[in-house]
Amino acid sequence: MSQRWTASQVPDQRGRRIIITGGSGGLGLETALELAARGAELILAVRNAGKGEQAAKQIRQRYPQSQVEVMPLDLADLDSVKAFADMYRSRYNSLDILINNAGVMIPPYQKTRQGFELQFGSNHLGHFALTGHLLPLLLRTPRARVVTLSSIAARTGYIYFNNLDGRIGYSAGKFYCQSKLANLLFAKELQKRLTEAGADTISVGCHPGIANTNLVSRGSGKQAIWPVRFAWGLFSQTAAFGALPTLYAAAEPSLIGGEFIGPDGPGSRKGYPHHDISFEHKVNYETAAKLWNISEQLTGVYYEFAAAHPTQE
Repeated sequence: MSQRWTASQVPDQRGRRIIITGGSGGLGLETALELAARGAELILAVRNAGKGEQAAKQIRQRYPQSQVEVMPLDLADLDSVKAFADMYRSRYNSLDILINNAGVMIPPYQKTRQGFELQFGSNHLGHFALTGHLLPLLLRTPRARVVTLSSIAARTGYIYFNNLDGRIGYSAGKFYCQSKLANLLFAKELQKRLTEAGADTISVGCHPGIANTNLVSRGSGKQAIWPVRFAWGLFSQTAAFGALPTLYAAAEPSLIGGEFIGPDGPGSRKGYPHHDISFEHKVNYETAAKLWNISEQLTGVYYEFAAAHPTQE
C-alpha cells in the first residue's frame, strides 16, 4: 500500500452511481468533487436542500459534464430515511457505492423524531436504516461498496446499552464517541455478514483524522464561532486532506472489505490514507452483534442477505 496515496490515484469512476450522505459541505463535498472529477454519477443526500443545491452547482461549475442530483434525507427521522430509499429505488436499479458520511458532533441533548439521542440516532441508527433499505440494490450491483465514516473519537468510545438514549445521564462528548464506535462496529459487522452470505459487496470503515470541517457547529448547521474555528484550524488538516481516507475506502481497487482506513501520521490525526490497525482493540464482535440486533429492533429495519449474488448487466 502506498504511503503517499492522493486523490490523483482515484481510478476512473465513469458508469458508477454513488450516494453521499451529507454531501453538501465539509468532507462530503470534498469527496463528491473528487469523484465527480473522475466521472461518477452522484446523489447528494442532504438535510438542507438549499445547501445541497449550492454544492451541486459548485460541482457542475467545476466539472460541467458531471451528473449530480440532490435528494432530501434527514438521518434524524427514520421516516425520511425510508422515503429517501423508496425514492432512490423508484428511480434507479443499481447502487455502486454508498458513503455514510453525514454526522453531528457534541450537540446539546436532543432527540431524533423517533426519540433516540441525536448523535446515536443520526450518526449510527440513521445510517444503519439507510444501508438496510438500500442493501438489495447493493447486493444486485457487481462489486458494490458501503463506506462508513467513523472518527478517532471511536478510540475512547463505549456502547452504553443501558443508556443508549441518554435518559439516565448525558455527556455530549461521550455520546459522540459512542456513535463513532457504533459506526466502526457496524462497518466491521456488516462485512462479516456479507462474507458469510457469499456477497461480493464489501464494507469498509474509515476516519478522517482531525479535519477542519464545520462539525464543530455542534449540530446546528451554522458556522462555529471564530475562536473555535481558529483553534480547530491550528491542529487539524484541511477538509480536502481529511477526505482522502473516504476516497481510498470508496475507490481503491485492492481493498477486500473489513479494512479501516485512516491517516498514517502520529495518533492517526493527519497524513495519507492507510489501513489503520490502531483501532482493532475496539472491535469486539460480541458487542458488534448485540449492537446490530438492537439496531434492527430500534429501527425496524431487518437486513436480508438472501439476494447476495449480483446480476451481471
